[in-house]
Amino acid sequence: MQILVKVKTKASQQRIKRLADNYYTVWVTELPVKGRANEAVKEVLAGYFHISKSNIKILSGKTSQFKRIEIDN
Repeated sequence: MQILVKVKTKASQQRIKRLADNYYTVWVTELPVKGRANEAVKEVLAGYFHISKSNIKILSGKTSQFKRIEIDN
């Protein structure tokens, strides 16, 4: 399954909100430095979908706030 994610960094707490079938907004507490925010996004998504972080791949948008992510169940 592929989803689109808008990431908001430097949030007070990590959370996720589903906006449409395959579109989510994810708030993370990390700064967008050295991939830390991307790892935090993977953690939030893994918790939301109840899967391992290794099943989540960022297909595009590694340096953007808009990301296309593949989730393997």
